[in-house]
Amino acid sequence: MLLIYYPKCSTCQKAKKWLDEHNIDYTERHIVETNPTYDELKEWYSKSGLPLKKFFNTSGLLYKEMQLKDKLPTMSEEEQLQLLATNGMLVKRPLVVNGDTVVVGFREIEWIEKLD
Repeated sequence: MLLIYYPKCSTCQKAKKWLDEHNIDYTERHIVETNPTYDELKEWYSKSGLPLKKFFNTSGLLYKEMQLKDKLPTMSEEEQLQLLATNGMLVKRPLVVNGDTVVVGFREIEWIEKLD
């Protein structure tokens, strides 16, 4: 299982604690040091079944600075994936990839269903 996270993110810290408490093994990946690639994002998006907007960190400063709330609706999926691959701070976190299971963000109920 791969946990893509940002160490200063309080939600990511809660997610790591939850994984540890449930004795779930995972590999950590710092989202800024090793940004998800276009190909990874495309694969995870297709496996997740989620709308692509769910992969954006909509509460992040960069998202707001770039005025993506207004721009995303006019962008193609291809353009959105390319944009996400440019900067890890645009990607919602934590992001968990476990085979065909992809979970974006930390909602304990969802994590219990999909990971525990």
